[in-house]
This record gives sequence, structure tokens and C-alpha cells, in this order.
Amino acid sequence: MNDNNKYQYTTKEIEEKVDAYISQFEEGYFSPLALMARLSEEVGELAREINHTYGEKPKKPTEEIKSIEEEIGDIMFVLACLTNSLDLDLSAAFHQSISKINDRDKDRWTRKKDK
Repeated sequence: MNDNNKYQYTTKEIEEKVDAYISQFEEGYFSPLALMARLSEEVGELAREINHTYGEKPKKPTEEIKSIEEEIGDIMFVLACLTNSLDLDLSAAFHQSISKINDRDKDRWTRKKDK
């Protein structure tokens, strides 16, 4: 088993792990607006790492080394905070999105031929 497969969480388990973490603090979840700001910040950090890795902007020697995977994990954490705080379901949100995409884009792209 490679390292990437040792963590197999469902979206419900992710939401539960995040809730268990947040629930230990009196402050609880940030407001939806604060979480949206945090999500924007994390997406910006992901963009920066992608630019350093695949773009033309190398990292400065003084900049902390972070991985793209770490930044994606941060985004998932904040998304779980947002769905938990709004009493939404991350899996249901994804289901709605993929259903919409499958319907809307069914003829948009060139399908691979069967081999």
C-alpha cells in the first residue's frame, strides 16, 4: 500500500473529524463569512504553490516549503468547517455538483475511444 492510500476517509468521516477538533474549543466554528475569507486565503496559498511548482515563479530561499497536497488538505478542512457550521452535507453538495456537471457537459468534450 502506498502512502497516499493509507488515509481513506469518507466525506462524512472528514466532517466528523473536523467537528471533533472544533468542538473541543469554546469558540466553535468561525462565522460563514470568516470561513469564506479563510477558504479564499487557502485557495490563494494553493495557487502560489502550483505557481512555484509548475509556473515561472520560483520560491524565494526564505519562503517555507509547503506541498500542493498540504494546501489541498487545508482547503478540505475549511470546506468541512463551512459545511458543518451551516449544517450541510459535503457528500450531498458534491453529488449535486457532479450531477449538474455530468448533465451540462455530457456532449462538451471529446470522449476517449474504447480500446
